[in-house]
Amino acid sequence: MGSLDHKIKTLLHEGTVIPAHPLALTADRTLDEDRQRLLTRYYMASGAGGIAIGVHTTQFQIRDPKIGLYRKVLEMAIEEIEKADLDRPFIKVAGVSGNTEQAVYEAKVCAELGYDIVLVSTNGLGDWPEEALLERTRQIAEIIPVFGFYLQPSVGGRVLSFDFWKAFAEIKNVHAIKMAPFNRYQTLEVVRAVCESSRCEDIALYTGNDDNIVVDLLTTYNFKVNERQVTKEIVGGLLGHWAVWTHKAVDLLETVKLAKKRKNGIPLELLTLNVDVTDTNAAFFDAANNFHGCIAGIHEVLYRQGILRGIWCLDENEGLSPGQKEEIDRVYRNYPELNDDTFVKDNMADWLCDL
Repeated sequence: MGSLDHKIKTLLHEGTVIPAHPLALTADRTLDEDRQRLLTRYYMASGAGGIAIGVHTTQFQIRDPKIGLYRKVLEMAIEEIEKADLDRPFIKVAGVSGNTEQAVYEAKVCAELGYDIVLVSTNGLGDWPEEALLERTRQIAEIIPVFGFYLQPSVGGRVLSFDFWKAFAEIKNVHAIKMAPFNRYQTLEVVRAVCESSRCEDIALYTGNDDNIVVDLLTTYNFKVNERQVTKEIVGGLLGHWAVWTHKAVDLLETVKLAKKRKNGIPLELLTLNVDVTDTNAAFFDAANNFHGCIAGIHEVLYRQGILRGIWCLDENEGLSPGQKEEIDRVYRNYPELNDDTFVKDNMADWLCDL
């Protein structure tokens, strides 16, 4: 069983920014290797504490044998991280997906390539019994540490019970859970399930709720378990939203951490900031159209910054929805303090070096 490095585990529990890494494509929908590497460099330079690649934001279709990009993009990210020779811990997360055989195969690939932990998705497994999903996770956990993932149903996830998450938390090589149901009730169930498990202290909770980022990070949960009070916090984020404006996301998390240490309470302006961030996310993720343009919206922002050469997705039917571009224009105008365009412009030449 692969174990989690002590420094990586410490950072994971302290809480950090983990952007979900997109896929850079050319106009003919083949891998744009230079811009794929540029993305990884951008996230490291932004101060993120890790990346998650091979996940929904990277596009699940990379696993299609006709496309065959899963191992390739994972290898490229590892190469860039090793080349950077960072003087700080950097959490390497890779997504695993598919039925048990496929997920176990991918977990072995991730372990072989040097990833620290895998984000285990249930996309496409909507008809599986919960016990089958748990057994799948146990087999993955025998190979490599596990980061659980509650994916919202609108992009391929499913609703999972309190009992599922309590049993999930008991799996010994589970170290974190990303909660992304975009639903307050379901998020609450996961936190309560972890608090009622015997491994409450062993599991770091991360928000994937791109519609409620700041409030998720600000909230302390408090439950009575066996006649004692148990508290738990969401310490960081593994987010598609943080694939853009990442340098400012690092500042945001630090602001939240400092605010939670204040003796005179949380500043009310952070609640307004939560709404501002959610409004930008609605534009990027195309909430008005049931998230049809969520990946293209992320690409659009990276394209405007010059990081990507276009907004192409593997599926030619995926793109911006009518009116989505105008919504991104609007949030750029309304919340200029949230973008990191200047940071990108000032550093682009260095990141492009040797590409």
